[in-house]
Amino acid sequence: MQQPGSIAMTDDDLVAAFPHQLASDVRAVLAVMPEARIAPVSPFSVHVGDEAVAIPYRIYQDELPDGVVRALTGVQQAILHCLYSRHSDGLVRQRHLEQIASSDEPWAVPFVVQLAGEYVLEILESIQHGLSDLSSKGSAQRLAYGDFIARNPGFFARTERRVVSYWSCYYRWKFPVFGTYPGCHLLGLLRAAAIDRTGRAWPRHTPLD
Repeated sequence: MQQPGSIAMTDDDLVAAFPHQLASDVRAVLAVMPEARIAPVSPFSVHVGDEAVAIPYRIYQDELPDGVVRALTGVQQAILHCLYSRHSDGLVRQRHLEQIASSDEPWAVPFVVQLAGEYVLEILESIQHGLSDLSSKGSAQRLAYGDFIARNPGFFARTERRVVSYWSCYYRWKFPVFGTYPGCHLLGLLRAAAIDRTGRAWPRHTPLD
């Protein structure tokens, strides 16, 4: 079954959600994932380093037993957590995000940034907790996120607009000023990382604090 207006993805498409050198590890993860109730859908494209990847907007597989996950290598576990961070259930997304949010692997970065532009406040808070080194100049985390944003300015601009839209729609009653919203602080750190990477001012697409 497929959602109206969406683009169904195959396993080969899911392999393309990661850089080419990870293809064998991605296939190993897909081999142990259960069959999807609905085909993964609607990929969004970004660049990781010099390589284009296409990440699913949503996947619909049930989660794996802990023993199966532990049998995977560390890299394969991280790949699995990246994929399940795109799950249709927000609680599942948050659980798996928490396993990759502190990673400085360039291929994990777009999965985290995409979640920053979604509507679940607890996920935003988990991202902030995981990105504890993002404010540290010269940290591997700051370099990885700065490089990703510099290579994907349109994607980051859309993320900023989504953060503002969800704040206005769902959370303005709790945070009347955008500057007090957790997403505002996170976007500020991400912009600062991009400024460090490029050495120039970075445009903002949010209200002034």
